[in-house]
Amino acid sequence: MAQRPVSKISRADLADLNSFLVVHRLCNFTQAAKELGVTTSALSHSIRNLESRLGVRLLNRTSRTVSPTEAGSSLAKRLEIGFSEIGDALAEVNRHRESPAGRLRLNVLHDGAHLVLAKYLPVYLKKYPDMSVEVAVEDKMVDIVAAGFDAGIRFGGTIPADLVAVKISSPLKWVAVASPGYLYRRTAPVIPEDLMHHNCIQMRTGQGIIYRWDFEKDGDHRVIDVPGQVCVNDTNLVLDFARAGVGIGYCLEARAMPYLQIGELRRVLPDWAPTEPPMYLYYPGHRSIPPGLHELIDVIRNELSNSKESGN
Repeated sequence: MAQRPVSKISRADLADLNSFLVVHRLCNFTQAAKELGVTTSALSHSIRNLESRLGVRLLNRTSRTVSPTEAGSSLAKRLEIGFSEIGDALAEVNRHRESPAGRLRLNVLHDGAHLVLAKYLPVYLKKYPDMSVEVAVEDKMVDIVAAGFDAGIRFGGTIPADLVAVKISSPLKWVAVASPGYLYRRTAPVIPEDLMHHNCIQMRTGQGIIYRWDFEKDGDHRVIDVPGQVCVNDTNLVLDFARAGVGIGYCLEARAMPYLQIGELRRVLPDWAPTEPPMYLYYPGHRSIPPGLHELIDVIRNELSNSKESGN
């Protein structure tokens, strides 16, 4: 039987096929261009060139939507397998290196970015100079596999059960805080229900709901749907408004600690401050671990252990 001739694939072909896969996954040229680090017009040009070389339309495009053609869907399925094999092969080769090399894409909630990555990522980058890291910071829960991320950081209890989760923090303490000026003008709450008579800075979560404040004392757990004039979706704003005397805020104690230490904020209901599950780094377990991810986990856990030993 005669062998089929092997088609030569150029570097441009591989780049354009990868671009097509990203557009196919996101169904949006603007988002795909942002992920690929190119302009939207350059990406559109690459896809047109690919379609021209193949002699078939891969994507249906209108002013508002992008959807694959039958040929595009078929190609994408085959490419996903092929690019996955290429990624696994490169990861296997990379294991023979003394130090990992590559690029990690992480999706991280704001508290994780401030309390984990801001603290430990510089150590990692210094230790592994051949690694680069892209960090997307958002509190909205994201399907990291579908969105093309290698790993994410979220609170325990919010991570899908089919992903591998590694603990990267101690249990987290949550506190209510207010400025000395606000507490001077108002009677300080004695029990959580007293918050119903205060101006509280509400927080909208990444799931789109307004967060109800949790309190716990000696096994007595209470959840308060607090009132307030302002609602935000960012802890930095909670702290800024609390320091300005707008009202009482609620956040991780570690986020408020710099202002508690210098007296700009004071704890409210300190005996009722609950301890909740820690943060986890999570990633899909059904595919090869990307180069550098295990090393990042090790750096974070080692630095966390050293912080505990030093009492920081």
